[in-house]
Amino acid sequence: MPQTTDQRAGEPAPTAAHPMPAPTEPPHDPPRGDRRSAGGAVVPVLAFAGIVVAVMQTMLVPVIKDLPVLLATAPSNATWVMTATLLTGAVATPIMGRLGDLYGKRRMLLASLAFMVVGSLICGFTVDMATMLIGRALQGFAMGAIPLGIGIMRDQLPRERLGSAMALMSSSIGVGGGLALPAASLVAQQADWHALFFGAAGLGVLAMLLSVLCVPESSVRATGRFDVLGAIGLTGGLVCLLLPITKGSDWGWGSPTTLGLFGGAVALLLLWGVYELRVTAPLVDLRTTARREVLLTNLTSIMVGVAFYAISLVLPQLLQLPKSTGYGLGQTMVVAGLCVAPLGLTMMLTAPVYARISARRGPKATLMLGMLVIAIGYGAGLGLMSAPWQTVIISVVVGAGIGLAYSSLPALIVGAVDPSETSAANGLNTLMRSIGTSVSSAVIGMVLAHLSAPAGAVTVPTMASFRVSFAIATGAVAIGLVLAAFLPSRPKPGTPRLLARSEAETGAFERVTRDAAPAGTTDATTPMSPPAALRGTVRDPHGRPLPDAVVTLQGPDGSPAAHTVTGPDGSFAVTGLAPGAYTLTAAGYPPHADRVTLAPGDRERRLDFDLTQEAAATRPRT
Repeated sequence: MPQTTDQRAGEPAPTAAHPMPAPTEPPHDPPRGDRRSAGGAVVPVLAFAGIVVAVMQTMLVPVIKDLPVLLATAPSNATWVMTATLLTGAVATPIMGRLGDLYGKRRMLLASLAFMVVGSLICGFTVDMATMLIGRALQGFAMGAIPLGIGIMRDQLPRERLGSAMALMSSSIGVGGGLALPAASLVAQQADWHALFFGAAGLGVLAMLLSVLCVPESSVRATGRFDVLGAIGLTGGLVCLLLPITKGSDWGWGSPTTLGLFGGAVALLLLWGVYELRVTAPLVDLRTTARREVLLTNLTSIMVGVAFYAISLVLPQLLQLPKSTGYGLGQTMVVAGLCVAPLGLTMMLTAPVYARISARRGPKATLMLGMLVIAIGYGAGLGLMSAPWQTVIISVVVGAGIGLAYSSLPALIVGAVDPSETSAANGLNTLMRSIGTSVSSAVIGMVLAHLSAPAGAVTVPTMASFRVSFAIATGAVAIGLVLAAFLPSRPKPGTPRLLARSEAETGAFERVTRDAAPAGTTDATTPMSPPAALRGTVRDPHGRPLPDAVVTLQGPDGSPAAHTVTGPDGSFAVTGLAPGAYTLTAAGYPPHADRVTLAPGDRERRLDFDLTQEAAATRPRT
């Protein structure tokens, strides 16, 4: 039976054992003109929104140690300023993703940014602890912008741009964090610390205006109602899970409060899971989440989150410790921020590198390569901690690895779920990263606290604590590598559909070759016929040669007969073909109606191909 369900970039072909999920609404592609106009502005605007979210998360890092004095509270209470944002961000991310799938992704993106602006203004005008916590909790809603942005990109961008765009969006959280750290340090040194909140509010307003002007609303919608009970259950379970992770060192890991919350988290999440499996329109489709590729990707995301946050906890402290300790580098807050800033800059620069590697090898290979680079960076860091320039090297290497790994995660998720579930699924994946960073903060914070030594009137982490922290990050990456190795290999994402344009019209060409061939020669196994070659060039819609395009020929039974990738000049060659009828397709997509028949005696045929955006806009229906 011919396949008629369209598959998005990187999705596996449906089989009897793993059928393609039935879309709740026919997949939609914008008309050609809308797609071209939106594509040029959507990516930078959404990436900027992601950077704004990262700035909001990172801006208080330079003043964390001063918060007890600034807010006139105990140090244990001051940590709630960071915890409040973490908790609401973790809860809001999957919820806002689901709301976006149901009611409009751009609408929810604007709502997420609006919450952040309101929260920033509240924090900017107060020194009251309770009011500050309310503002910081509202800021956490901005975390939903990341999965919503990825969902908008999937709905609006042509396939050939989707991979690099999602990579940039996924990496924006690190880019913004790397850029914000030195900027926030400078502001904290030169101005009142409330200026940090006003700056975040201004950036949020700018991101909202750009989104209104440049980002179209997606017409892809999920059906059903919002799962209110599911949202309440997930909220309760996540709060009970993340609270003891972030506050366990203050309360005591064996205290009744910590153990009780962990037990409550297990009970609530189990009950929530049972409910989600029974409800018609769940907040999170656990059956989709349990698929091998989705489950392993999410578990790997936790490990990548652990590795990402470790460097942010260790290097700034090492750089700012006084040289009198014997290992501290004695740098100012601003210089320390500048030394760590390459972490985010390198993540941004790896987005186009990811697109090229993934086009050839797939996102699984790119994810594993990224984690291998992270492990090399942390391994080198065990011996490179004696000078500021060495910390820059560590930041660059680890940033490159995290950029590759983070860029691969949304591609793996998008390739495994239905378009109507994109934002919710990526929201859950972003939540997994947040859990990873929370675990990293708790575990490494505990290591730094226990492996410390007095330095005058204060107690500071020792060099051994920094090395143990790097070793923990390396171990997390090793676990992630093992998990990623079991991910199924899938067709390379972002490969555009290819349509035949031969020397004659396709129909006439088929008639000529069919009439010239004796009866029965459409079978690719016809004996006594010399092998034939098929050559050509692939061009983009503007007529330019397209490198790295995947070209696949399928035989009459639909099985792959040949597979190749175009060279730098867009050319390809498939040799050793037996006579028969072949269908030209692109990896990861159903066959289009373009066929070529090689008759006995044919030695070589030439077919040149143009990418046509009309093909992407005309989608087959189930």
